[in-house]
Amino acid sequence: MFQDKYDVIVVGGGHAGAEAAAAAANMGASTLLVTMNLQSIGQMSCNPAMGGIAKGQIVREIDALGGYSGIVSDLSAIQFKMLNKSKGPAMWSPRTQNDRMRFAEEWRLALERTSNVDFYQDMVSSLIIEGNTVTGVKTSLGIPIYGKSVVLTNGTFLNGLIHIGERQLGGGRAGEKASSGITEQLVALGFESGRMKTGTPPRVDGRSLDYSVMIPQPGDAQPEKFSYTNTKPLATQRDCHMTHTSSLVHDLLREGFDRSPMFNGSIQSLGPRYCPSIEDKINRFADKDSHQLFVEPEGWDTVEVYVNGFSTSLPEEVQFKALRSVKGFEKVKFFRPGYAIEYDYFPPTQLTHSLETKLISGLFFAGQINGTTGYEEAASQGLMAGINAALKVQEKDPFTLQRDEAYIGVLIDDLITKGTDEPYRMFTSRAEYRTLLRQDNADFRLTPMGHAIGLASEDRLKAMELKASSSENLVSFFRETSVKPAEINDQLASVGSAPISQSGKLFKVFSRPNVTMDHMLSVDSVGSFVSENNFAREVLEQAEIQIKYAGYIEKEKNNADKLQRLEHVKIPSDFDYSLLKSLSYEAREKLQEIQPVSIAQASRISGVSPSDISVLLVFLGR
Repeated sequence: MFQDKYDVIVVGGGHAGAEAAAAAANMGASTLLVTMNLQSIGQMSCNPAMGGIAKGQIVREIDALGGYSGIVSDLSAIQFKMLNKSKGPAMWSPRTQNDRMRFAEEWRLALERTSNVDFYQDMVSSLIIEGNTVTGVKTSLGIPIYGKSVVLTNGTFLNGLIHIGERQLGGGRAGEKASSGITEQLVALGFESGRMKTGTPPRVDGRSLDYSVMIPQPGDAQPEKFSYTNTKPLATQRDCHMTHTSSLVHDLLREGFDRSPMFNGSIQSLGPRYCPSIEDKINRFADKDSHQLFVEPEGWDTVEVYVNGFSTSLPEEVQFKALRSVKGFEKVKFFRPGYAIEYDYFPPTQLTHSLETKLISGLFFAGQINGTTGYEEAASQGLMAGINAALKVQEKDPFTLQRDEAYIGVLIDDLITKGTDEPYRMFTSRAEYRTLLRQDNADFRLTPMGHAIGLASEDRLKAMELKASSSENLVSFFRETSVKPAEINDQLASVGSAPISQSGKLFKVFSRPNVTMDHMLSVDSVGSFVSENNFAREVLEQAEIQIKYAGYIEKEKNNADKLQRLEHVKIPSDFDYSLLKSLSYEAREKLQEIQPVSIAQASRISGVSPSDISVLLVFLGR
């Protein structure tokens, strides 16, 4: 039924699994994607959207490396927004609202068009292990499939348990059965496992809503896109809407708290801190009598609507009664109630930076199995695991990203160094070098790396090089070209900036607060230079950021360089920390468990103090 031995077997077809399969296959590895349902590859199990704060940066990074998530998001988008535009560019975060059905379809078709990818529909019930090496998987039908590496991307399906009020149903997603067998086997092999929880809101019939009393939430007037490839920005967009809960809604919800699995002990695992359920919000923020709800269409043509902000596991009649008291929802009809889901995960400190497990060679974990939440976090891990599974089979060094190179690097380092006991979500605040890790320069940072490992195409590299050279050309023009007072003073006055009394370089004037590229384009020499060179909008944006934030970027680069010195001080893989009696007991315990690869990583472990690092440096002869 199958070829003798695949290079890479990917288990699970969600965001992590789809990216893993695409990456491994595009790097020349024979790849099999095994999933319980071939119709739900790339399924958006929760909200129909990609990107957002820090998450949009991750999608850009996936795209820059040669992944598919950015392309699929663009092809299925119904709205585009650049969030945080009022703040500095380090905070700008792209987000799309997507057509749920089209998103999954585009993912399926993208994988079908990828050579080296085979598909098989079945549940994987166990791994085939020889010694401490994985050699394949066994399906629920008892069929062995052999592979040189395996990537587990099980999402919420490992012993998944759905909660709606006091009822519990086995399942990994509404209407889909859970997966069993893998957790038990891995625990028997010495892995530590835990339980996590996530939730989702009810889906409702858009025809039953009164949008006239809600606040429209349109997309950007000039929408951009995620991918650095030749996908097209949206010509037309669908509005979302906003409404609010009220004291009455909260009181109606409280009536069901005694039957809430969150409060009656049925759910003991932790849910996502930054995406709490509506009952959790009411309980934790008791002083607030209103919470925002975002009413998000599920596609271009469907009437199904996602009620963002109303995630819940309360009994369905309580959900319904409370939602009917929300402004605009007085006549709401349910498609399905919200629910919570508990599932198994494996603390990610059991992995190396390549996402390979420390215990079993050739076995990689990606996505929610590592304790993360979010499509984007999962997709980026899938991409990295797929890359590294292919590289391992090809007997090449692992591909890893540093914290000053990508949000993906921050994510993976946080997971394997610090671990997590609650669903991990990426934020800009987690990245200490976020001024360097902007959404606009992900291609500059990562496309050369993606091309070097054989993932990003030559076309992607050439497009990046053209953008880079054009941006440099434009920045040089601003540095070298002078402007006269008469050409710019009116523009300066319009933004309350002091006039110039003599000619000066454009660069210096442009560096002022509130002076934008539009002001600069009104200067004849600038307008002529830009039109002669036919610079794209993204080139203008890039030049503006590089000029206005030059000082901040330079400072952050210097800080990152200092960190890199410690990244280069490697710790031997078999280092015995018990020999160092000068280390604190906690440091010895944590260092032995995590086995950091460098002094820099060791310094980021919770419980390891600066004095412990000094001891290590002395011992290593530094």
